[in-house]
Amino acid sequence: MCDSTVQKGAPAGRKFTAKGTLTRSRIIEAAAELVFAHGVARTGIDDVQRRAGVSASQMYHYFTDKDDLIRAVIAHQTEGILAAQRPILDELDSFDALDRWRDLLIDLQEQRDCVGGCPIGSIAAELADIDPHARADLVESFERWEAPIRAGLARMRARGDLRPDTDTDALALALLAALQGGLLLTQTRRNTTALRTGLGAVLAHIRTYATE
Repeated sequence: MCDSTVQKGAPAGRKFTAKGTLTRSRIIEAAAELVFAHGVARTGIDDVQRRAGVSASQMYHYFTDKDDLIRAVIAHQTEGILAAQRPILDELDSFDALDRWRDLLIDLQEQRDCVGGCPIGSIAAELADIDPHARADLVESFERWEAPIRAGLARMRARGDLRPDTDTDALALALLAALQGGLLLTQTRRNTTALRTGLGAVLAHIRTYATE
């Protein structure tokens, strides 16, 4: 009997064999690469089939349509973004850790020559106004990104590193907003100056809440 597992992001109730899970993952990875390089609108199902080396019947066995595939891409890209920032992302409870996180984000962009921007931010720019299901997934993705930032700042406040009146939720949101804006300008200008400046400004503002 073949081993079967429920794949995260798969249609409700669907189960795949171990081999099927690998095939589905290969399709998602191929789609993610194409979407990151060319955008959602310019990525066709045929393009994904060729990149993944699968047939049309295989494609529609795992995904009901392109919208279903793109939602799987959003989940895949979210996991990749968070994984690339860990363990630092889960330890943002000191000023030194925040500085290391900023440096990591800048280094990641420089490693790819500032090409592509944010993998989920670029999808949001295309789909947020036209696809409510994708928008809901993107809201969840950004929340998963913001949550550890918020938690780290809250620990700093609880420990006494930040004043009791510090609005850590607002500061976490400001950091994520600076990150997204910085990534867009970094992609456009092909240098990390905007990302470094935006994150640096918010981190400097957070330091104004530091206790003596």
